[in-house]
Amino acid sequence: MEHLFKTLSSASGITITSVVAVALLGMTALLMPRADRHHLRIPVGFLIAHLVLRGLEFLFEEGSAMRKAVGIVGLAALLVCIGRTSVLLVLDVILGRRLDRQLPKIIRDIIQGVVYFVLLLALLRQLGLEPGQLLTTSALLTAVIGLSLQDTLGNLIAGLSVQIQRPFSVGDWIQFDADPKNIGRVVESNWRATTILTLDEIEVVVPNGALAKAALRVYTRPSRVVRRNIFVTASYDVEPGKVHQIILDAVKDAPGVLKEPPPTVVTNNFADSAIEYWLRIFIEQFPRRDIIDGGVRDRIWYAFKRNGISIPFPHRVVHMHTDSVETRERAELERTEDRNRALRDIHFLKVIGDDQRRELASRASTRLFSRGETIVRQGEDSAELFLILRGETAVVLQTNGVEKEITRLGPGKFFGEMALLTGERRKATVKALHDCELLVIDHNAFKSVLDEQPEVVEALSRVLAERQIQLDEHAASLSGDALATVVQRESSQLLGKIKRLFKLS
Repeated sequence: MEHLFKTLSSASGITITSVVAVALLGMTALLMPRADRHHLRIPVGFLIAHLVLRGLEFLFEEGSAMRKAVGIVGLAALLVCIGRTSVLLVLDVILGRRLDRQLPKIIRDIIQGVVYFVLLLALLRQLGLEPGQLLTTSALLTAVIGLSLQDTLGNLIAGLSVQIQRPFSVGDWIQFDADPKNIGRVVESNWRATTILTLDEIEVVVPNGALAKAALRVYTRPSRVVRRNIFVTASYDVEPGKVHQIILDAVKDAPGVLKEPPPTVVTNNFADSAIEYWLRIFIEQFPRRDIIDGGVRDRIWYAFKRNGISIPFPHRVVHMHTDSVETRERAELERTEDRNRALRDIHFLKVIGDDQRRELASRASTRLFSRGETIVRQGEDSAELFLILRGETAVVLQTNGVEKEITRLGPGKFFGEMALLTGERRKATVKALHDCELLVIDHNAFKSVLDEQPEVVEALSRVLAERQIQLDEHAASLSGDALATVVQRESSQLLGKIKRLFKLS
């Protein structure tokens, strides 16, 4: 080592070493990606410093102490340049291409530190100093250094353990203690600590020693699919099986909820005032977990509201009512009259009498749907007519697995008349574009009207036939006897279907 430094200290040796440094810099710059070339600023700076010191060396007398000191500092700058460039060439260019990824920062820092430490020992030898003697001659210095570096060395060893075992990587979401606020995404892991970024956009710096002792939860391992648990309560008056189905239907198309693995519901607990249900859903967008959970809870609230299921309070509520039977009856009559006015806008219901339409209004119900929920699905069996009181819906037709929006329906529009009167499957899917309130007439409600007024069936079938022909561009272009013949044929077919469905003679 001493012979090597004597050679490097000579004029010819320094010149050769400078050429080697320039060659290494040029080779690394050519092979390194353009985006990473900023790492070469440090070795280039040390090379420039060496050249400046090399020029200053000639200002001092030959053999003087100052000239020797400037020469050693210049040689140190040159060696640092070569050492740093060599590490970049080996780690970033050669190993980086073979591994298709960079080594962890802590490993890079340790390798770079070892290189600098070897250069420091060599320089001390060049100055005539033995590093071993410096340490052994001062037991106090050794003890002070050991105690002061105790935590640092512990974090360094823990950081190495983390990098070797790789329980997580940069980009993973982890939790290192019981506080849910400390769930965050790993943004950096170095030799001393690991930095995570929480959902509150707060950086939390955790010493590697603490991470090594903690029971880590890695939410994005072994895959990005994570199960979320949502608890909801419902009244004891509703059968658990019905609640299960309503919850599953509510979250079927919820944004962010995976179809596979499918959501599941179990009856979790019989509480004091309600039955607790445990909904398990799976997501892969962990950073949006709170938004997805909130959307699912919204869907469940709307579904419960539509089906008349209450979410009991965990305490006793005393309601004081001062209204009489007459007041409640008057309120019910007002609601019925509001529904009756809405039903007057449905053209095919104009063939029934006012009393029958009012009876139909009293038997109708209202349902609420949240934005994005599916009201009816293409191909499903259901016998209900929907009248839009508030909000907007989209009619979507699925062909060969591709969905296409056909039209949109707003307040006053209706859909599902063919399903109600003939029992045919839904020809399209209808989804809520906004929060919607719908007036619903089911099979039993309409059957009660036809039982009282069966003679309207023929007029009803004719009105529906005319509406179907209006929607058929080819049939609508007919005129005269041809159009009348088509209307008569369609009306006869619809009449038979209506009679069979409602069991009319």
